[in-house]
Amino acid sequence: MKKLLYCAAMLVAAAGTVLADELPKVRVQLGWIGNVQYGEQYIALEDGLFKKHGIDVTISPGGPNAPSALTSVAAGDADIGFTGWLPFLDAVAKGNDYVLIAAQMQVSPLGIISLKDKPILKPQDLVGSKILAQGPNEKTAIEATLSLAGLPRDQWTQVPAGFSPEPLISKAGEGYTGFATNQVITLEQMGLVKDKDFYFRSFDDLGFKGYAGIAFTSRKYLDEHRDRVVAYLQAIVEAWQKNEKDFSYAPKLIVEKYGADYGLDIQQQTRQNEVQAPYYRPGGDPDFPIYSINLEHIAGPMMDAARASGRTNLPDASKIAAPDLVLEALANLKKTAN
Repeated sequence: MKKLLYCAAMLVAAAGTVLADELPKVRVQLGWIGNVQYGEQYIALEDGLFKKHGIDVTISPGGPNAPSALTSVAAGDADIGFTGWLPFLDAVAKGNDYVLIAAQMQVSPLGIISLKDKPILKPQDLVGSKILAQGPNEKTAIEATLSLAGLPRDQWTQVPAGFSPEPLISKAGEGYTGFATNQVITLEQMGLVKDKDFYFRSFDDLGFKGYAGIAFTSRKYLDEHRDRVVAYLQAIVEAWQKNEKDFSYAPKLIVEKYGADYGLDIQQQTRQNEVQAPYYRPGGDPDFPIYSINLEHIAGPMMDAARASGRTNLPDASKIAAPDLVLEALANLKKTAN
């Protein structure tokens, strides 16, 4: 009898293993290294939320030594990727049939940091200023911001800069392009106080609007595996909801396990996790549909931003975005919660 029970248990265990192995696989390519910016991805992986929703997910970090998500999806090496709005449009213009499926952040945390002796708080303040800017993307953002405000695009000076705000402190320029989720935290850790010693205005505040952390897939993949895409969105939304309850959990996972090779600082990652939260839920609205995308916002302010950057022949928003996917994922989660 004991032998029969043992055999039965082994069969059940084997069946469970087979079922796990047979879950459909989804490959995700991040837009940057595996840090807390993608904390919900790793919470979903660690806590089994992907498997809970019926998929087996592999996450590949991005970064300077990794191919872009746009390239990986085009090559068939990833099914879902994360990128920025303008690079997404450029890829579509080159003939890639991509579909925007979600947005991590409703507002980009990229903006201008300035000191109290010459605050840059509105587009007019950029005129005649020296701006410490890292590269072409930042230059485009500044020029488009000026254009949207009806100001001359070339009445400012770009000063080459790296990813540390220290040149701003030494007054090598009046402004510095940085992230609320990165360089602003660095300044805080140096003992400076926001809105007293320094100021930050996002490009969204300055009129250059757009989502950050855009999730996309190919139309072919979406047509063939829509259920997998919705399941993926359900898992990361549920993971973000867990993250909101404890901002220390994701940083611990990243620093000690999933991003251990990057030498990340636990205090910085925890602060970044706290700072980025309002970008997911504008105004801290607890009922805001996180990860959602809005066709009117895409067709209006975001396309205006693209035009101001010099891009033409832009696609119809309804042809490149599928807002129904996140809404379905949210509705499914609400049903299971009730």
